[in-house]
Amino acid sequence: MSSSSDRSSASQNLTNFLANAQAKHHRTDGWQPMMAAIAQRFNREYQRHPFEVPDEVKEMPVYQEWKAGLLADKTVSPFWELAQPRKQQRCLDIGCGVSFLIYPWRDWQSLFFGQDISTFACETLNSRGPQLNSKLFKGVKLGGAHELQYEGDQFDLAIATGFSCYYPLDYWSAVLAEVRRVLKPDGLFVFDVVDTELPTAENWAILETYLGAEVFLESQNHWRQLLESQNAEVLKQRPGEIFRLFKVRFRR
Repeated sequence: MSSSSDRSSASQNLTNFLANAQAKHHRTDGWQPMMAAIAQRFNREYQRHPFEVPDEVKEMPVYQEWKAGLLADKTVSPFWELAQPRKQQRCLDIGCGVSFLIYPWRDWQSLFFGQDISTFACETLNSRGPQLNSKLFKGVKLGGAHELQYEGDQFDLAIATGFSCYYPLDYWSAVLAEVRRVLKPDGLFVFDVVDTELPTAENWAILETYLGAEVFLESQNHWRQLLESQNAEVLKQRPGEIFRLFKVRFRR
């Protein structure tokens, strides 16, 4: 027969579970408008739909670079320079876009799994990925980075580049917890953040806001504090023209 203390403990555990579930639900609801705006922004770009911006923004050099297609080289983070995917490694590309079609995954011979909030990116990859290489391409799931639709402890490498700046740090706290969950104990995580100390960062952030996705400019110190709170050890960094790449491993 269970004691009153056992029943009290079970009741408290249930109360804590429901409270945590409710808090998570409220956080997720709060993030949905941001996710919808970001998905729309990238769906429009992938489908080559025009963007309307004020004349004063059109006069900015960063807009002229973006319009001419010259900005991509400054915003792409070469994650493979910090952690190149290896043969038969299981790699998860979070916020993957059309990564499998443009990066040399066939040369790396690693197994590609993806997740993205862009319906266009997911549909495009799930349609063309198997045609490109059905052995390496393992599918892309539609969803936010804070709720990875994969079982735990299965990936050697996780990648998340080009989108950290669109979300606040509390969202990224949830992302880091999810990444840690799906990585193998010795797995690596490579991601980038806007380097707010660079003169190009603020103008790029202004442009992105007018293109439909607000940018959160967080200091490197705030990012380091967040990583420490998630037991993430920074192994290596790589500076860029707008973004800074980090390679981390989670302490278990």
